[in-house]
Amino acid sequence: MPQRTAFASELAWPDYHDAVKDGTTPILIPMGAMEQHGHHMPLHVDVLLPTEFARRAALEIDALVAPPFTYGYKSHQKSGGGNHFPGTTSLDGATLVASLRDVIKEFARHGVRKIGLVNGHYENSWFIIEGIDLALRELRWDGITDMKILVLSYWDFVGEDDIARLYPDGFPGWALEHGGVLETSLMLALYPHFVDLSRAVDVTPASFPPYDVYPVKPEWTPTPGTLSSPKEATAGKGELLLKVCTEGVVGALRAEF
Repeated sequence: MPQRTAFASELAWPDYHDAVKDGTTPILIPMGAMEQHGHHMPLHVDVLLPTEFARRAALEIDALVAPPFTYGYKSHQKSGGGNHFPGTTSLDGATLVASLRDVIKEFARHGVRKIGLVNGHYENSWFIIEGIDLALRELRWDGITDMKILVLSYWDFVGEDDIARLYPDGFPGWALEHGGVLETSLMLALYPHFVDLSRAVDVTPASFPPYDVYPVKPEWTPTPGTLSSPKEATAGKGELLLKVCTEGVVGALRAEF
């Protein structure tokens, strides 16, 4: 499908209609959030990264990228620092589920039959699944039974060998990577003007008890909001991650679509 842009919203409606009406063109939906990422990065990291992975993948497989979900589910203290930080602006789970359900049904109405959800915010994960489940159920009621939806979180494509190269002093685990080496390195490779490493705080990886308390105890989260140190982040590591994750996303889409 020849196209001038990867972004569906940049097309005139007749061109969009021609691209999707027969159901062969996948739609990729970035799933993000507005969430604090420490002192050194902006609030829209979780939107920028999945949108760029979706864009790169779309150009490889002749897909289109839908406008991203720019608000996500509430930041969890043990994976995102907590929802108590200024700037973090979140949705109730039911709101995210209902919104995603409606968007999937709308794309199905247009003729789309292949959808890839590219997630950039860990806490979205279960609500994405619920939104998909409800949308597919309602579409079956309308006689649409040939939808296929793929969920991809880009960090899942980082393998053990990659981790060893990226974290020579030890890997803190994905849950504590919020605002750490992975996201900061990707931002340095893609959007260096949004990163100020001089403001990065070299925190010790957060240590949480094996239970949760609500309301959260803010003192459990390192003061800057990051759960591990971003100090070892580099643009070079970001280029490695960009390559590995893009190849993984593209490979999964090709395999399933």
